Amino acid sequence: MLDFSLYISMAAGALVCALLLSMCSASLFGILQQGGYSGKSLVKWYCRKGNMFPRRYSLLALCLALLTALLDLCFSFLGAKYANMISSVAFIGLCVLFEYSAWSALKVPLKRTGRVMRLTVCYFIVVFAVAFGACIGLAFAAQAIGNNFVSLFRFVPVCVLPMLLPFLLAAANFLMKAYETPKNRSYIRRAARKIAESNCIKVGITGSYGKTSVKHMAAEILSHKFKVIYTPSSYNTPIGIARTVSEKGCDCEIFIAEMGARKTGDIAELCDMVKPDYAVVTGVCEQHLETFGSLENIKKEKSVLAARAARGCVLGETAKDFSAENAWKEGEGFAAENVVCTADGTAFDLRIGEDKISVKSKLLGRHAAQDVALAAALAHMLGMTLSEIAEGIAEIQPVPHRLQRTENNGLVILDDSYNSNVEGARDAVSVLKLFGGKKYVVTPGLVELGVLEEEANKSLGASLVGLDGVILVGETLVLAVRRGYLEGGGEQEKLRIVPSLGAASEILGNELGAGDCVLFLNDLPDIYN
Repeated sequence: MLDFSLYISMAAGALVCALLLSMCSASLFGILQQGGYSGKSLVKWYCRKGNMFPRRYSLLALCLALLTALLDLCFSFLGAKYANMISSVAFIGLCVLFEYSAWSALKVPLKRTGRVMRLTVCYFIVVFAVAFGACIGLAFAAQAIGNNFVSLFRFVPVCVLPMLLPFLLAAANFLMKAYETPKNRSYIRRAARKIAESNCIKVGITGSYGKTSVKHMAAEILSHKFKVIYTPSSYNTPIGIARTVSEKGCDCEIFIAEMGARKTGDIAELCDMVKPDYAVVTGVCEQHLETFGSLENIKKEKSVLAARAARGCVLGETAKDFSAENAWKEGEGFAAENVVCTADGTAFDLRIGEDKISVKSKLLGRHAAQDVALAAALAHMLGMTLSEIAEGIAEIQPVPHRLQRTENNGLVILDDSYNSNVEGARDAVSVLKLFGGKKYVVTPGLVELGVLEEEANKSLGASLVGLDGVILVGETLVLAVRRGYLEGGGEQEKLRIVPSLGAASEILGNELGAGDCVLFLNDLPDIYN
């Protein structure tokens, strides 16, 4: 049997190890959160070809193991207890250095929610159990072979744990679902009851692209006549809608819910929750092809909202074949016609039915006119006149990170950094080319397109030909963009690949000034980098 004091020392060592390794896992928590708390997505991200994080954690494990073993050996004349204490100082120092280095920085900061705090506790317990088990195992092995010198290195096995951290976090996340899933279901049911009890008109908005923009546009137009509550930002999941209801309530005339989908059944779940009276389907493309498998599956999923809308539906150009009662279809029932795009905004003729009115908007790009037309059609369906709608359109502000124009010391910045799609990327590049001065684009490429991802990124690269500077950010998708750019006739000297957005910003600071323009196209969350 092992000496009880040895158990105490190993438990203390495992406790310190668990605390430090939990600290070193902040980036992993951020990736897990960005992936919707999917342990499968976390492991898939970690094992993806080209991901630098496995190398970083392997390097940390190697440094910890070598330095711990070396110090244990050098100070072995003091005895195992004191040698281990000295080596633990180096262990602590390396872990702190790792956590506060640029290696572990995330572009999308971790939101320290209640769920994250609960998961952190569970994760700490899992890491502690594994570390303590490793120490105990080595101690028993030393006793079995009768070599007490082995006990000198009893903490070396825990040094390899950094390579296992993503898998341990996925395991802890799996364990916590036994608590989180019922809790979330109860939260969603309470919100669904509040929505059902409200006399407000319920509107659902979905699509492969443009749904957040159309939601904001519709809310701004409708707010000129009605009291409107809508899901903020990109809240488009049951939890997001439930949080909106919890924070804002349903005391309104119109409630607008954005509805996102990553797999079959997501839209039906959201419709069961909201029970929409009206629907808007902005359009359908290959976005999220990676999870749906085919464009046909995406169409089937998005069409669920059109079929479930009880009183009316607005369908974008690529969703016109959906079956729906009382459907207004883009190009038939309504349209944005005679669109004129400039660097200052967009002007067009809004047609709804046989009626037409000329409108102007601060928004940029042809797709903005099409999105406004969708929002306007919904507003007209809900009882607003064309003149009321035109007044609302004139006051629509750009949606953050969706081709939003800002200036910095005369440098024009086009921020289209939110999860760009193929159609949106093409239009954003067209808008960039409207500006004077030098024109640069910063992009990591397009994601979630499955087997079409390489071809789509090559097409994106070809569209960048003619710009004064092309800066590709990242380690994975940019090679396809580069190939498309060069094959399309782009100039090698105008193309650069950098590892981070910070490196791109340094180039922009040195090469651009007042009167120039830069487009930030699809600044991906960390889970895609």
